[in-house]
Amino acid sequence: MLGLGYGLGSLLPDVGGMPYLTFLAAGTVAYSTMNAATFEVLYSSFSRMHVQRTWDAILNAPLTLDDVMLGELTWAVAKSLLSGLAILAVIWGLGLYGDFWMTLWIIPVVALVGFCFGGMGLVMNAVSPSYDFFLYYFTLVITPMVLLCGVFFPVSQLPLPVQSVSAWLPLTHAIDLARPLVVGSMPDNIALHAAALLVYGSLGYVVALALTRRRLLK
Repeated sequence: MLGLGYGLGSLLPDVGGMPYLTFLAAGTVAYSTMNAATFEVLYSSFSRMHVQRTWDAILNAPLTLDDVMLGELTWAVAKSLLSGLAILAVIWGLGLYGDFWMTLWIIPVVALVGFCFGGMGLVMNAVSPSYDFFLYYFTLVITPMVLLCGVFFPVSQLPLPVQSVSAWLPLTHAIDLARPLVVGSMPDNIALHAAALLVYGSLGYVVALALTRRRLLK
């Protein structure tokens, strides 16, 4: 973030009405949170389910698969919250914010982003035969979102058809919530963005639970 922000920032005018480093920092909060939640429910959860057999041990206790899956999602949210807070601490330390108290609202946004991508990632965990399968998810889902959702440059710079696609992607909703809060203003369409993240996360969790149950029964 600092390399791109200070390096490119010195060559670029203000982006979206703010210095490029501030623009990038706001996007990085959502991006880092997404990555933390995704890695946790993919690689770590897959290890606990298949390699370490932690799930088998837990299910021998008076707990259900619903409890295990909810625990995985909760842990992913917690770890992603730490990741988002680390970036937020950098923003505070460098003074890249408009209003300190307004930036505190980024904390629940970070938790919501972690829930969204944690739920989505659990679906891939449920259907993946090996660690290598996760590369498809990163290549076809995560990386395109990073490039299309406004992390490094405004979505308005993209062609109109691509902007229409970007508007449906969860990372766009996450960034549209976080970026205004960094500069000290309230986001537009808060309910819409929050609802979109909740829907993606909830649907992902429900689908993942059904697929995981079917997989374990086999």
